[in-house]
Amino acid sequence: MEYSFYLQEYHGSAVAQENWQELCARAQEELARLKRCYRVRGSERDEKMAVCAMAEALDYFSLAQNGLGGMQYASVGTVAVSGKGIYSQVDITPEAQAKELYRCALRYLQIYRGAVERL
Repeated sequence: MEYSFYLQEYHGSAVAQENWQELCARAQEELARLKRCYRVRGSERDEKMAVCAMAEALDYFSLAQNGLGGMQYASVGTVAVSGKGIYSQVDITPEAQAKELYRCALRYLQIYRGAVERL
């Protein structure tokens, strides 16, 4: 999928162009895995939108794992907090990542398992 779709159709801005191909490929692999495990319904555009959302989530988790980005210091009134950044508070376990990628896909696709639905 082209970066132009991410920018113009999805209206994304979180993923840098130099990271797009890798993150998009990983998101497409995750969508393919979901399609093997579940019944997935949606148009081709819906699938592209889901891939964009998952790519953004993967980028976020990558930043969190590397301790990059995020707020280093914040204060509200007389209370101040400093530390490694907001990413130090993020659950980056494989289970949490899988759950978030599933949630991202659900924003655009119908995903379910079970018996074939009746028409």
